[in-house]
Amino acid sequence: MENNENIENNEIKQAVTEEVQAIKTTDFMKETIKQRPINKRKLLRRLLITVTMAVVFGLVACVTFLLLEPVITSRINPEKEQETAVTNPVSFVEETVEEETKPEDMIVDETELAPVVIEQAPLDDEQIEKVLSEMEFGVNDYISISNSIIDLEKSIEPSIVSVVGITQDKDWINNEYENEDVSSGVIIADNGVDMLILTNLSLIEGSESYEVRFNDGTDYEANIKEYDKESGLAVMSVRKAVLKRSTFENISIIEMGTTLNRALMGSPVMAMGRPLGFEESMCIGNITSVSGQVNLPDASYKILTTDMFGSTSASGFLINLRGQLIGVIKMDPDREEMKNMISAYAISDIKKLIEAMSNGHEIPYLGIYGLDITEEISDENELPLGVYISSLNMDSPALGAGVRGGDIITAINAQPVLSEKNLSETLLELEPEQDITMTVMRQGLEGFTEMEFEFVLEHQP
Repeated sequence: MENNENIENNEIKQAVTEEVQAIKTTDFMKETIKQRPINKRKLLRRLLITVTMAVVFGLVACVTFLLLEPVITSRINPEKEQETAVTNPVSFVEETVEEETKPEDMIVDETELAPVVIEQAPLDDEQIEKVLSEMEFGVNDYISISNSIIDLEKSIEPSIVSVVGITQDKDWINNEYENEDVSSGVIIADNGVDMLILTNLSLIEGSESYEVRFNDGTDYEANIKEYDKESGLAVMSVRKAVLKRSTFENISIIEMGTTLNRALMGSPVMAMGRPLGFEESMCIGNITSVSGQVNLPDASYKILTTDMFGSTSASGFLINLRGQLIGVIKMDPDREEMKNMISAYAISDIKKLIEAMSNGHEIPYLGIYGLDITEEISDENELPLGVYISSLNMDSPALGAGVRGGDIITAINAQPVLSEKNLSETLLELEPEQDITMTVMRQGLEGFTEMEFEFVLEHQP
């Protein structure tokens, strides 16, 4: 048995040894990995495609940036955009006294009519009266006139806006809500950066923020460009960059008229804005008085009175039949007998003030109430020409410098002062905290003596 096992083991070892030898003597195939030859033509083509795509991408990115950068800047950083934009100064045409307006001027432009030569002797009063008595007006004529007024009102609407004063408040259970006060506004200018709106801010003064609601019903944030606290008038600004195209295309700038017209008394006018105390109300009437005056510190403005009945809280504007702005509504509740009759600042008297505020010019404060000494008054009473000081505010810089009631202002900084309007326009050319020299004539026992006072103008209190 044992011998048989040894024999088997020897056979196995021999078989294994032979197998190992066979493996050692076997030649294996050797694999060598070679790189594929470079296709230079294809490589060049891919390189050109990559460069072309890079150039196209760069051009698209550049054009996109140039087109979208202003829009993005206006949304993210509107203040920066406004700083870089060019602001054009606002100025209104100098006025001269107009002659009487002819009826045909209010109906049709004479240049549109064919020239007609009529040789006829002028009519006397009796003939004119006879012609007028024979003229008949029917319902159709009245309808035609009414339609013309409506068309004029529609053409002015894009210039009229609402200025909304917003204040955060809480009710009795501590819920927060917004309280809104509204005053009428009118678009008076475009300075290249802002649309400028004239309004009576005294009706909504003290609000935490302001918005302007344009004719298309959209609201935009508004800022106070400048505010004259004495008259209550202010110019608000709304950035043009934030206006939607639909809004911008639906607004227009009002044309300024004049109140120096000698035929102003009795002329027909429209009151637009909020003459009845609510939005988009309108009245039609006539100017009944041009002799009213409101005396304010450092200024005196003519007041136009009408026969139109309005709210004591009315705001808005008087528009003539040429579609021009001739007055800013200012109600006077203190006049018991006429507190509901619509009255307004005459535009010619406040035009320089509006121009100054439109340019962001802060109104300086002198603090005097004056009366004009005209040539007629001067000759009758042997008084110097100038502005008679009827009173001064207790906090006025003029009073602090030694100016007294009864003095007559004749010059400021050597510039002659001949009327209160002249005085207010001179002040509008100056700045608060500016040194001035005021020349006055003071009456003494031996007549008038010229005196000069030097002091610093202040900001409106």
